[in-house]
Amino acid sequence: MIRRQTRRLQAFFLAADLFATAVALVAAYLIRFESIWPTPKGPQPIGDYLLLLPVVAVLWPLVFYFHRLYQLRRDRSTIDEALAIVVGVSLSTLILIGVLSFWRGFSFNRPLLILFLFLDIFLVSLCRFGIRKYLETIWAQGVGVRRALIVGAGHAGRALADKLVDHPATGVKPIGFSDDDPGKAHEAFRGLPVLGTTAEVKELLTRHQIDTVFLALPVEAHKTMLRILKEVGDEMIDLRVVPDLFQYVTFKAGIEDFDGLPVINLTQVPLEGWNSLVKRTMDLILSSIGLVALAVIYPFVALAIFLEDRGPVFFTQERMGLDGRIFKILKFRSMRVDAEAETGATWASEDDPRRTRIGAFLRRTSLDELPQIVNVFRGDMSLVGPRPERPEFVQEFKDKVPQYMLRHRVRSGITGWAQVHGWRGNTSLSKRIEYDLYYIENWSLGLDVRILWLTVRSGLLHKNAY
Repeated sequence: MIRRQTRRLQAFFLAADLFATAVALVAAYLIRFESIWPTPKGPQPIGDYLLLLPVVAVLWPLVFYFHRLYQLRRDRSTIDEALAIVVGVSLSTLILIGVLSFWRGFSFNRPLLILFLFLDIFLVSLCRFGIRKYLETIWAQGVGVRRALIVGAGHAGRALADKLVDHPATGVKPIGFSDDDPGKAHEAFRGLPVLGTTAEVKELLTRHQIDTVFLALPVEAHKTMLRILKEVGDEMIDLRVVPDLFQYVTFKAGIEDFDGLPVINLTQVPLEGWNSLVKRTMDLILSSIGLVALAVIYPFVALAIFLEDRGPVFFTQERMGLDGRIFKILKFRSMRVDAEAETGATWASEDDPRRTRIGAFLRRTSLDELPQIVNVFRGDMSLVGPRPERPEFVQEFKDKVPQYMLRHRVRSGITGWAQVHGWRGNTSLSKRIEYDLYYIENWSLGLDVRILWLTVRSGLLHKNAY
């Protein structure tokens, strides 16, 4: 049932995309040839451009499909979808221009195609966001939703219930649980009661008009799961299995194909493959621009540091980055030379006596971090990611903080999700890990852009920067 509903929605989005694109093409023609825009050679026949619609009807859905614009994901943010639309429309238009270059007898108008590109991005985005808003509204009101039974009221079942209750836009409404634990029989979770035991699942389907069954039983209850699959496997419902592997899952699990054998990857992160290339490309572009800005600031900062104590301008220190590799982080020197000769590796503190006067200013304004743009350009770091720690501290933290080493599955960053929420400097380590893991699990280009924007908007000054 849900599969059929998904296909209907995909067809609806496809039709909306094609409609918006056709309108964009006609609108671009009218603006270019029927407005006050000068046309010395006269307007081209509109029929020439209408001949492009069959090509568009094949090309646009194909490119959109490979950019996952027909995967109806509830966790796709507005920014992510907007970026995907920009990339999809731009690539489709470039391919169309390539096709037109070999189309004999057709001379396309470049300003018209540029107009078409921007209008198409706007109209496709407008249609899609309008459809999504409408669907979210009617689903939140309970119209057209699928009624779901969750078999298993344990950790996995309750986690699933949380997601379904918190995200009514999925179009799936949980009705209740089925569980054999007598202690849960009279205990509701998020307003969802236990409707019966696992032996009553088939009866519950009819009694509560269930469309979907989620099997969220613990691993040791595999016999019960097999029995339920056998009992309700022939019913006209959708069956979904939620593996109770939460105690082992570190990031989003993903299904992999191992020579025809499905394998669940429990450590899959979004920052792999194509996504990794996109993020690295953004780092190279922005760090190149940042190096120019650094070249402007450098002489003034370098002179101030040198004049105070005639010491070196830069300070390098070993940090642990991607996959546990050690690299040398680069900073403007903010402490006395050999500041840790007596104390060894220690955390910086407020009013740290080891700081120089110019160093206190650099730390308070975070200007001491600017040379790390060089680390980003070299590939040691990223603009956005978990802040790198010294190897000495990593050895201490990994034994005390669960999942601490998972931070090293991505490149370290100059700024991060934890930092823009105030968890920087000598603050709660567990909170920083919580925010870092959220970033890694939910990475998207849109999230990186948001973090960079929040970093710029909040400025360089921060009460925990010392």
